[in-house]
Amino acid sequence: MVIPGSIVLQAKCVADIVNASQVQPAGIDLTLKEVQRLEEEGEIDFDNSRRRISKASAMGFDAEGKIRLPPGCYKIIYNEYVEIPLYAAAFGFPRSSLLRCGADVRCAVWDPGYHGRSESLLLVHNPKGIVLHKNAKVMQLVFVRMEAKAEKGYEGKYKGENR
Repeated sequence: MVIPGSIVLQAKCVADIVNASQVQPAGIDLTLKEVQRLEEEGEIDFDNSRRRISKASAMGFDAEGKIRLPPGCYKIIYNEYVEIPLYAAAFGFPRSSLLRCGADVRCAVWDPGYHGRSESLLLVHNPKGIVLHKNAKVMQLVFVRMEAKAEKGYEGKYKGENR
């Protein structure tokens, strides 16, 4: 069952929202804090013994708070700090306006027990690129109630990221 955005906010599952307009009937809009350029290849294996996350460097916004991105893939960081309770999980979906401009946001599942200022992959498909403003609403985070409370919460590498 989808948890309404107002309940998510009351439960303090999302902090540091920029504006009350981010609260949606079916979730919370996440906003753009930072865009990063991927600088090198990454490496993924089965047990993470050889995992190497691609290094990335921050790209600045201009004096008007805008960033022009040519086609490609970028890492983004959100303004909001997310805390997933043990009775829920969350899924992120790109805002429809972002899709209509030829860009997409990809992410993994937010597991029960995860908390952090999350990162996602921004894909710019539009051959002309896209202009994004600081604090732009780029993703809607939808929380779902699990049938049973998780016995153990997320304990992975990204727990507590980007405090």
